[in-house]
Amino acid sequence: MAEASACVHCARHLPLGPRPVFRLSATARLLIVGQAPGTKVHASGIPWDDRSGDRLRQWMEIGRAGFYDTARIAILPMGLCYPGRLPRGGDAPPRPECAPLWHDRLLALMPEIELTLLVGSYAQARYIGGKATMTETVRDFRKHLPRFLPLPHPSWRTGHWEKTNPWFGEDVLPALRAAVKRLIG
Repeated sequence: MAEASACVHCARHLPLGPRPVFRLSATARLLIVGQAPGTKVHASGIPWDDRSGDRLRQWMEIGRAGFYDTARIAILPMGLCYPGRLPRGGDAPPRPECAPLWHDRLLALMPEIELTLLVGSYAQARYIGGKATMTETVRDFRKHLPRFLPLPHPSWRTGHWEKTNPWFGEDVLPALRAAVKRLIG
C-alpha cells in the first residue's frame, strides 16, 4: 500500500501530478472498483468525494460514515490518480498502465472481499470483459453475481440513462442494496 501511495509511474502524463487515491483493508468484504479520481477527489484525497459519490451512496442506501468505514468497504479505482481532461470535455480515461501495475498486488491484501462493485465500463472491461455494452452488462448483472455486480458510473449523465432504463431502479438497485446490507449491515 505504501508503494502504491507513493507511485509516480505515469507522473509525466498527469496534469495535476500524481496523487493516488484509494482505501484498502484486509477486513473489507465489499470492494468498489471505479474509474479514476476527478479533480475534486484529487484535491481532497477522499475517494468518491463528489456528486458521483453522493449518487453512488444513494444507490447503495448508505451514509458517508458507513461508506468510508475502511474496515468494511475498500475502494480501488482503475486509475489511482486524476488522468486529466479530454480535448472535447470530460475526464480522460484511467491511465492504462495503472490497473495492470497495481490491482493484483493490492487485491492480494484483501482476502475477505466477497463482492466487487464494478462501477463503469472500464472496471467492467477489466474484470468481466466481453463485447457487451455497459447497459447490457448492467442489465445482465445476475450472471456476474455473487463475485461481481456491474453498475453504470453514477455521474450526472446517468440521470437520463436511469430514466430510459427503468429496470435499473426496479431490479439492480434492490439487489445492490440487499448485498450492501448483507455484507456491511
